[in-house]
Amino acid sequence: MVLPSLCLKAAAVLRQIEPILVMEQLGSSLYDTALQMVVKDRCANATYPDAHLSKEDSQQKAMSDFYMIYNLIIRLTPILPAVLLARLGDRGWRKVPITVPLSGYLLSRLGLLLVVVFRLPLEVMFGAAVVFGLSGGFCTFWPGVMTLVSLGSTTTDRSKVMMRVELLYGSVGLVGSLVSGHLFLLYSSSLGNGTILLIVSTLLHLLSLLHSIFLLQVKQVPNPEPEEEEDCHVLSDASGDVPMEAPAGINMVTMVLLFAAAVLYDVAVGGAIEILGVFVMKEPLSWTATQVGYGNAAGCMIFLTSFLGVIVFRRCVSDVMLILIGMLSFASGIFFMSFVTATYMFYLARSLNLFALIPMPTIRSLLSQQVPASSCGITLTSLQLSLKFAGLAYIPAFTKIYQRTLNWFPGFVFMLSSIFTVLGMIPISILGCRLPRRRQYERIQGD
Repeated sequence: MVLPSLCLKAAAVLRQIEPILVMEQLGSSLYDTALQMVVKDRCANATYPDAHLSKEDSQQKAMSDFYMIYNLIIRLTPILPAVLLARLGDRGWRKVPITVPLSGYLLSRLGLLLVVVFRLPLEVMFGAAVVFGLSGGFCTFWPGVMTLVSLGSTTTDRSKVMMRVELLYGSVGLVGSLVSGHLFLLYSSSLGNGTILLIVSTLLHLLSLLHSIFLLQVKQVPNPEPEEEEDCHVLSDASGDVPMEAPAGINMVTMVLLFAAAVLYDVAVGGAIEILGVFVMKEPLSWTATQVGYGNAAGCMIFLTSFLGVIVFRRCVSDVMLILIGMLSFASGIFFMSFVTATYMFYLARSLNLFALIPMPTIRSLLSQQVPASSCGITLTSLQLSLKFAGLAYIPAFTKIYQRTLNWFPGFVFMLSSIFTVLGMIPISILGCRLPRRRQYERIQGD
């Protein structure tokens, strides 16, 4: 009896989204380290005679220029495919926004493998980025995952469930990042460093794609009855953690405030992380492949601490306060990053970012509670597209600012990122002032 029961439980787990997330994130963490080291190696001999730059500054400029173009392509090309795939998802094809992007993940990882094996020009990765974007990329994949999670959870538990998914994603990324630097150094006959790492990454993405096609099952939790909904609302009021139910008419002011906060915070985080991978390659840090893996693991550790923060803080504070705590955590850590000159200082700065990943899933949770289930997918995708459009502006801006301040203050972009985070706290604070009045009004109407 025990064995059949275990088999049934294992089969149920395999039909969920979590195994796909594990394989995808593990493969992506291996790919990120490989791409970072391949770009560093290919840009080592870059020269800019007209700019009179030193060898290291020339390498930094070449690397930052590559990432600027690469990331702009990744943000620009998914816009139309993401909208189309999200509409298909909301019309009942819930697996499409997950399976199609996973095919793009697989092809882009295969592209880097071919670049390493056949010594192809680094510019080939721009084509791989186009393929990745046309498949929807992360812009479609992550909202698709969050939509399935939203549909499979109750309104009361949605923030916690979403953060649990973030925890799993970060935990797997932590493991993958820790081993990625060591795997990169392994040789495959005469093919050089990174080959085995990229083969493993490509296989993991292939397995995740096959899993999403043949095993993934869409599950939707039915909405509670009106009486149960009211009881839940009263209990939530007593605990101080009131979920925002989807209103009959969408409150556009709330939606705008949430979108504004998300965009400003994404500008801050995206701009800083965009430069951070290049920043650690220059003196005085000059990281190796192993150190790059450890640094990426430190970033993934934030997924764990953010999840613990949600579990602890949500018992005594509202979702709005959770977002503010997360933003303050990132602002302080990235401000300290401006003055990092040694590896131990880098980890101290990252340790201040303990709760930096709380804001975005919480904002997504609040947004999903503002609209009916039939519009959840397109709403979350619209948010992701807004972040993509913002990236078209802040990626070149942060890159050029970093290149201009490279000689006198390389950490200036991190200070700028901290300022944008503080600006992002303003609309959330306004939302926090509006919600208590609205809830009190709704409760009087209910009475």
